[in-house]
Formats: sequence, C-alpha cells, structure tokens
Amino acid sequence: MIRVITIEREYGCGAAGIARELAARLGWKLWDQVLTEEIAGLAHCEQSEVKQREERKDPLYYRLLKSFVLGSYEGNSSVQPVETLDADSIVKFSERVVADAAASGNCVIVGRGSQHFLRGRDDTLRFFLYGSREEKIRRLVSEGQSQAEAEMLTETVDRERAAFIKNYFHADWPNRSLYHAMVNTDTGNETVIRAILSFLGQNRVLHATSET
Repeated sequence: MIRVITIEREYGCGAAGIARELAARLGWKLWDQVLTEEIAGLAHCEQSEVKQREERKDPLYYRLLKSFVLGSYEGNSSVQPVETLDADSIVKFSERVVADAAASGNCVIVGRGSQHFLRGRDDTLRFFLYGSREEKIRRLVSEGQSQAEAEMLTETVDRERAAFIKNYFHADWPNRSLYHAMVNTDTGNETVIRAILSFLGQNRVLHATSET
C-alpha cells in the first residue's frame, strides 16, 4: 500500500502549490517547509541558514575553508573541532528527517533528496515535475519576481540541484529511471494533481487485486 509520495521538481514549475493541494486532498501531511524547520532544529540554526544551503553543494571557497579549519585540528586531541553547517551535515539531517517522515506514512515529501533516500521503499511513489522555460518564468513573474530574476533563477537553481544530486547520490538529474512518472506542469496544476491521484488510485487497485 502506498503511504508516501515524493515530488522532485524543476524550479518554477509550481511544484510547491501542487504538492500542497495534493496533500490536502489526500488528507496527508506535507513535508516541504516543515522539512527545513526540522533540519534547522537538528542543526541548531535558523531556517534561513538551511534554506541557503539545502539541495546544493558548498561553494569551492567554503569547501577550501572547511578543509583548512578541520586540518588545523589534526594532531591536537585536546581541542574540539568547530561544528559547521555545510552541505554534508544538511544531507545527513535531511536523510534522518525524510526517513522519519516516511516511517510515519501518509505524507507528501518535496525534494531534499527524498527520491533517493526512499528509493528502496515499496510503499513510495516518486514523481518528477517539470515545465517549459517560458511557463516557469511566467509563473515566477506572476508570483512577484522580476523578469530578469526569474530568468536567472530558472537556470541557476536547477544547475545547483543537478550538482547536488551528482555529488551526493552519484546520479544524473533527473535520473529518469528513478521515477514512477514525470509530469509536465504546463498542462496546469489541476491536471497534474489528477494525474498523480489517478496513478495512486491505479496502484491501490493493483495492490488490492494482488491480495485477493
């Protein structure tokens, strides 16, 4: 029986709103911003700090600085290294929160590597949402971003997500074989939600049939 849906997405395709409405119709818990809150709690930091770093690699200068700082403690067992909030620690906390969410069941989880963390679970459906560049920019502008900012973000955010997935999961982004379905959101939020619900319904029918 399916108890978890993960939604990976291209930036600007409307996945946040789709996931929110999907969770509401199912009566399931939505793990999107709540994931960030939980990760921030585990890391003992502000949510804004997590948002700046989740689903992206640390920049080169940060990785070099981290290596320098950690290296300065080598051979000095009397000094405790300083804890840093970096991509490595966020991935570790993300895996823990995602696993706990999936264990609770009846939830929709957005991004944060959840499609990879949960790929071995047979109670999970994994979807990838995408859209045309023009439609994504239109959505972002309608939400209050400038044309220039929308154009820049549609390129940079997805490039960072691809680098994040490559670095931590050694896979291409999107890894098409990982998903049960990939849906173009240009068709509209309602069409996408109905497609996911239909997919879920068919899975439940198959599950019920296999038990009889």
